[in-house]
Amino acid sequence: MDRQKRMTLTAAAMLVPLMAACGSETADGGSGSVGAERPVTGVRWRVDSVTADGKTHQAPAGAHVTIDKGRAEGSLGCNTFGADATVDGDRVRLGRTMATEMACEDTPMAFEETLARTLSGREFEARVDGDRLTLTTDGGETVRLTEAKDARLSGTKWTVTSPRADGRAHLTFDERKGTVAGSLGCNKVNAKATVRDGHITLGPPATTRMMCEDSLMADEKTLLRLFDGKLKYGVDHRTLTLTSENGTRVRAVAER
Repeated sequence: MDRQKRMTLTAAAMLVPLMAACGSETADGGSGSVGAERPVTGVRWRVDSVTADGKTHQAPAGAHVTIDKGRAEGSLGCNTFGADATVDGDRVRLGRTMATEMACEDTPMAFEETLARTLSGREFEARVDGDRLTLTTDGGETVRLTEAKDARLSGTKWTVTSPRADGRAHLTFDERKGTVAGSLGCNKVNAKATVRDGHITLGPPATTRMMCEDSLMADEKTLLRLFDGKLKYGVDHRTLTLTSENGTRVRAVAER
């Protein structure tokens, strides 16, 4: 119980030195560009690596930062953070940040500590080259980032996360063929799918007829309510949200 309480408190608000990124905006707002380069605000930047103490450390999947309206927010791969960011030309000044401090099994905590130590209370030179952003301190420490584009709806295998379906449910849309196919968690499914103007119109589903444990069958019933109707859809980076006219909402993530 004491350990759980400590984790809850640290997750709520820990002062941890983390990273922010850049834009020409100050904490009060601005245009969001570095010098004459393309805007960097409002862009989700994936952290690729950090070089410190003569060593380059590759970032875990999920490490990212977005700068907008004078705020830097994102994730180091496990822990989330927020901070003010001030940019003057190509100089980026970072303050201390508020962040969670959770232990995550799939994320190397040593990387997060290195990134935090490298970027805490520092000033950087920012350089944008195409879809790449580089932050460099006067001492030579470097953080390299790449613009994280939204996954394509069509051709991507979307693994359903809500309902959970034990991670077995997935859908793949093919706009050229006008179809969707995949798994409901237990049974396979396919249907016609027409994508237009932010909506997907699904035809009646054709499925296999296997029986599985009750939890999977309940999730399948939820997913089946998406079919034979019109859905709103949205893609945010690697997350797909589907909302039916009957109020059913399903979320899925793109497989890497």
